[in-house]
Amino acid sequence: MYSRLLSPPRAKSFFLFGPRGTGKTTWVKSAFPKAIYIDLLEAELFNDLTANPQRLSNFIPPDFKDWIIIDEIQRIPDLLHEVHRLIEAKKYHFILTGSSPRKLKKRGPNLLAGRALTLSLHPLSVAELGGDFRLEHSLTYGHLPSVYIETDPQKYLEAYVRTYLEEEIRQEGLTRNLSTFARFLEAASFSQGSVLNISSVGRECHVERKAVESYFSILEDLMIGYRIPIFSKKAKRRLIVHPKFYFFDVGVYRTLRPMGPLDAPEEVDGIALETLFLQELIALNDALDLRYKVFYWRTSNGREVDFVLYGPKGLLSFEIKRTSRITSNMLGGLKSFLADYPMAKAYFVYMGNRRMYEGKIEIVPVQEILKDLKTLLA
Repeated sequence: MYSRLLSPPRAKSFFLFGPRGTGKTTWVKSAFPKAIYIDLLEAELFNDLTANPQRLSNFIPPDFKDWIIIDEIQRIPDLLHEVHRLIEAKKYHFILTGSSPRKLKKRGPNLLAGRALTLSLHPLSVAELGGDFRLEHSLTYGHLPSVYIETDPQKYLEAYVRTYLEEEIRQEGLTRNLSTFARFLEAASFSQGSVLNISSVGRECHVERKAVESYFSILEDLMIGYRIPIFSKKAKRRLIVHPKFYFFDVGVYRTLRPMGPLDAPEEVDGIALETLFLQELIALNDALDLRYKVFYWRTSNGREVDFVLYGPKGLLSFEIKRTSRITSNMLGGLKSFLADYPMAKAYFVYMGNRRMYEGKIEIVPVQEILKDLKTLLA
């Protein structure tokens, strides 16, 4: 089991959200070994608490002073009322895990009215993998913990995608037509790392534009997809307005993305590297509570920077290329960004093995920056 960077609050209840398979249950059981553990995936327990949420207190000994874990809390949103009451009346400390805050958010924008913090758990980071990190393995299978345990990680990923369709989507009642949603997922995989065109995705999977928009919202609510907005603060140029889209893990993206004789492997490989870098940024940002917001930058005439981080610790820009040879044209986006934002730090990340400099742009090998990213961001 890998040690996670996540630091829990010491004396305040909290939600822990994250996609299935990121290790939430494993982490809470390890970090809180004396806690009471209530698993809402157990059918009998689920039925009991669904019928009568007030019975939650029956599972807690009198004068209990340790933590209480409720796993998959989104399965019974009405339990939040009882959790709220017990926090107020008994001063209990709860850990509420789930793979989707969608149903819970319907109870109000502030979960438990500020009486619980919200943390997120993502696929493993390079820092957490330590000596087990191998770039090509990561670019092929991603960083879900089980791909480092299973003897056949590709079969695991294929089963993972099916499980999400059969369990998560069906249980949440998010769509009645799983086959249509499956077609959408495949069409969405072609938008990975691209400026999102909702109408184009709809045509590809033969689904109305309005439904496609709702499907992308579902992916975000389930934390298995991100829409990255454009960075436009104090913009000096005309910028495009649409977000870019990414699935949350490179292994899941590759599993969803069909490959045929007309597909260029180098195109998919380049997007895979971009995806890996993004998921690393997001994982570290949340685990270390760095409070960056993640953007991308692109002008109307095509100058682009893959990722822009903006937060209390500064303004950082990253261009990611799966190449070992650098041309001046590849640095054009970062140069334009620095012209507009000279206070920014700029990094060109590539597959070579030498660290170099081009003016204010730092050119860094991908293996090196991924291992140093925790320090760089902090």
